[in-house]
Amino acid sequence: MSGSGGGCGGCSIRAIWILNSLDAVVFSRRFPVVEKRWRTACRSENEKVTENSLSYSVFSLFPSDSELAAAFVERKQREGSARGFGIRVSQSSVGSDSWVDDPITRHIIGLYINKEEEGDNNLLWPLILHIKGNYCILILPLVEPRHVKAYARLCQRSDCGNAVGADESLSSLLVDLPSITGAFMVAHAIGDIVAGDAVEPEVLVSASPSVGGLLDSLTGSIGISGISSRAKPVAAPVASSIPSSTAVTGAVAVDAPKIGSRPLDKDTLRTFISSSMPFGTPLDLSYSNISAIKVNGFSSSDLPPADLKQPAWKPYLYKGKQRMLFTIHETVNAAMYDRDEIPDNISVSGQINCRAELEGLPDVSFPLTGLNAAHVEVLSFHPCAQVSEHGADKQAVMFSPPLGNFILLRYQASCGHGPPIKGFYQLSMVSEDKGAFLFKLCLMEGYKSPLTMEFCTVSMPFPRRRVVSFDGTPSIGTVSTTEHSVEWKIVSGGRGLSGKSIEATFPGTVNFAPWQTQRLPSSRSFLGSIADEDSDVETENSNNMVNMEEFIMEKMINDLPPVDLEEPFCWQAYNYAKVSFKIAGASLSGMSVDPKSVSIYPAVKAPAEFSTQVTSGDYILWNTLGKCPSAAAEKV
Repeated sequence: MSGSGGGCGGCSIRAIWILNSLDAVVFSRRFPVVEKRWRTACRSENEKVTENSLSYSVFSLFPSDSELAAAFVERKQREGSARGFGIRVSQSSVGSDSWVDDPITRHIIGLYINKEEEGDNNLLWPLILHIKGNYCILILPLVEPRHVKAYARLCQRSDCGNAVGADESLSSLLVDLPSITGAFMVAHAIGDIVAGDAVEPEVLVSASPSVGGLLDSLTGSIGISGISSRAKPVAAPVASSIPSSTAVTGAVAVDAPKIGSRPLDKDTLRTFISSSMPFGTPLDLSYSNISAIKVNGFSSSDLPPADLKQPAWKPYLYKGKQRMLFTIHETVNAAMYDRDEIPDNISVSGQINCRAELEGLPDVSFPLTGLNAAHVEVLSFHPCAQVSEHGADKQAVMFSPPLGNFILLRYQASCGHGPPIKGFYQLSMVSEDKGAFLFKLCLMEGYKSPLTMEFCTVSMPFPRRRVVSFDGTPSIGTVSTTEHSVEWKIVSGGRGLSGKSIEATFPGTVNFAPWQTQRLPSSRSFLGSIADEDSDVETENSNNMVNMEEFIMEKMINDLPPVDLEEPFCWQAYNYAKVSFKIAGASLSGMSVDPKSVSIYPAVKAPAEFSTQVTSGDYILWNTLGKCPSAAAEKV
């Protein structure tokens, strides 16, 4: 999927809805021009209906806000949650999204609108569902009626999954719909605005520029003062792109509505929508560009040369000291099991953030290296970029840069250096309110300078229990507790780890507040009940202890309140630890940009700077003594 700085080719939006945590529509926008095109297409399609085709006409009427909210609630009840099951389960019914048996139906959903005059088949599809903060955002792009009919057939199919050689599948249907990608871009742009996360990507500098220049680079400000010779006020403020404390520590990101989100700014939304997607056609989804235009307007000094066409993603021309900044930002996700039967899994999600402080409308080109070493699986570019077929280890990239910071490309790759943290975590409940744990980790094994680990923290979360105390001393680092977690700081700020590896161990126990639910029977009465039930069987004390621990774990799990499908890491509540870290010096995938290879046309003297930043995403150590989810390996 392309970055959010440019337009969405071939995409038109029929409508936008935003629902709050009470499933009430708090904002909606319809685009009559696009809707007129939909109704015309429906009339043409419905005239083709024959006895051999799907026996209903395409739903052409537009639902009211209350009808849409009612349909959304009905789907939540039918599918178990806002997103739904995503796969066919015993609760799935014919015609539902989960009946299609494809996880993408957790993000691209269909609603059945209750309109008696239209009959029973009032399918509204495809609706892009994006959950951000306290809101569910629904985007309805324009597709052809035949595509809606094709999805309706998939919802009625008796077999499940995407069978090889099947005539129709959801994947092949979506490939034929570029508007889906554009609608996702719109959903994420609106989600960032309603959640107050509308920021530009972070671009770091390795040199020592002026204080103003450094701040400009870190915060992602578009540097309005340097755009034109006339003074202009700064654009509407957006949240800083410097990671917050929660982002730095890499807390588990749960894509479910949260309590306490800020109120919806409808005026800001209306302004953004009317400016970024006039008549339902997305042109420029950059919030900073739209804000700058709203605040600053245009003057004769902002006009580009007559022989040049100014792209939508660059509403103003830069004037000032010229330079290029590139930052590779990678996020490492891992599931570490330390089990023979389950292989560890580690992957890298990366992006190259760029800031081109260049006058005029130049073209920039450079070779992207490291593709072979990174084993790149997915590579997507900003709409401003033009790319040729890449070679074995290089990819030529040419682009006309937007104003301010932007994401030039995104990629998925493997971790060429191996896991930065490996080892195991064990937790065993020795009583109802006490657990014994053990960590044995190795940090930065095989990593050489200039790679430097700036900090590393391990967290044991206990979302269903209140931590009273812990006992234990790690071999390195410090330990602290919160109400629902134990935090182990192995590498702290100012003491970076570079050019060597270290081993860290941490044995200990953690004590919890007593359960508030039904109390467990004592071990004496529990063991007595076992003997009473089966008095003919003699059991050794060691087996009794094992059975006791199994009983405690099973009882505690049963006492846990049901966990929503949206919170997979809270499943059974005791089975993982999370590692948070930051590494500087180079990318872990091997992707790189050589500043000396960056060329600008027309030629101009503009130094190029390159930096990297690697942070943890969901880096999970699963409890080797507990249950854990894992993907089934493909059988060849």
